[in-house]
Amino acid sequence: MRPAERSRQETLALRRHRIGSSCKLFFSHDPVKIVKAKGQYMYDEKGRQYLDCINNVAHVGHCHPDIVKAAHEQNQLLNTNSRYLHDNLVDYAERLSKTLPEKLCIFYFLNSGSEANDLALRLARQYTKHEDVIVLDHAYHGHLTSLIDISPYKFRNLEGQKEWVHVAPVPDTYRGLYREDHEDSVTAYANEVKNIIEEVHKRGRKIAAFFAESLPSVGGQIIPPAGYFQKVAEHVHKAGGVFIADEIQVGFGRVGKHFWAFQLQGEDFIPDIVTMGKPIGNGHPLACVATTKAIAEAFAATGVEYFNTFGGNPVSCAIGLAVLDVIEKEHLQAHATEVGNFLMKLLNEQKIKHPIIGDVRGSGLFIGVDLIKDQAERTPATAEAEYLVTRLKEEYILLSTDGPGRNVLKFKPPMCFSMEDARFVVDTIDKLLTDMEKESLNREKTSACSP
Repeated sequence: MRPAERSRQETLALRRHRIGSSCKLFFSHDPVKIVKAKGQYMYDEKGRQYLDCINNVAHVGHCHPDIVKAAHEQNQLLNTNSRYLHDNLVDYAERLSKTLPEKLCIFYFLNSGSEANDLALRLARQYTKHEDVIVLDHAYHGHLTSLIDISPYKFRNLEGQKEWVHVAPVPDTYRGLYREDHEDSVTAYANEVKNIIEEVHKRGRKIAAFFAESLPSVGGQIIPPAGYFQKVAEHVHKAGGVFIADEIQVGFGRVGKHFWAFQLQGEDFIPDIVTMGKPIGNGHPLACVATTKAIAEAFAATGVEYFNTFGGNPVSCAIGLAVLDVIEKEHLQAHATEVGNFLMKLLNEQKIKHPIIGDVRGSGLFIGVDLIKDQAERTPATAEAEYLVTRLKEEYILLSTDGPGRNVLKFKPPMCFSMEDARFVVDTIDKLLTDMEKESLNREKTSACSP
């Protein structure tokens, strides 16, 4: 049977028969069959249009014609490995270098964020000759064994924490250890890392790296307070380690004010290694690691070649270049600031109206809405968040949740997401929350009247 003739239920049955059950679906109780996408919209087998609020992989928009054209034209000429000279590889490295601080000038190209983070770990260990890694709680850095080991989000449900992995509290000033009323949350959170380093040294171990997303995503769309990374880097460098900034979810202008999310910390902060993935290829398998000459030379000093069969191939680099062109040509970084600010404004208006909204945080088109059961304890409204996301899907809006409590609505839409889209989403959220509040009030009245 041709896929075009297969019903949604038939596709679902075949998937359950052939695909591993650990590969989960969105809305598993009633999954959506998507057959086409364009810009910020996705379409099911019946032609119904869904507004995509979560697909940060399709960075400049689903099936952008310039990206499709770049891939097609290069595919007609050549696609091979990077052991041959080709201008696309060096042109792309040169273009990326212009977006980064000067010292981050050496590049390795790969096919996924997981590959990039695994290589970053190798680079750090080879350069420092140390093994141990500090990560943030509830972090997720990829699906390879080496990355599951440094991802509390995963390893706590598997074999547990390795002796060389050390977990620092997330610098969350809303529901974290040190909150918005703390006199100096930046120093307090950084001192947690310093304390970990001291404990590690007492055990005769040494730190290779502090490994963190520039904006923790799975951790709940967190915006670390400015200055935190600088203080952490100071402690880590003093211990002989390096700072790795994982930009896989949040790079390439998404935060609006800057091209890279780590730049939100201030001009005086520069990581030693930066990893990139997801939006870098607009859906094409592409990833990158940027680092310093010193770290790259230490890696090369082993005499062992680093070769990645598909990493940096001409087609991937052509697509990467096209993504950078579209970001620039369509002013998407400025667009992310404008639309993101508007969306934050609308959401904050809803925060005043609906007590379930405890916090609205973000930068550009990376925004989290923290849903709570009560203002005092800030208890995660997990069930309510799940219900809201399900109801939004019924209104043809695709949104999902993150955070340890699965209660944070996450906005990471394609960068072409518009003012009209923002208004539509927030108006719908307002309507649904109002309905939820009425239903809750009716249940309370019924319960009060019961004998």
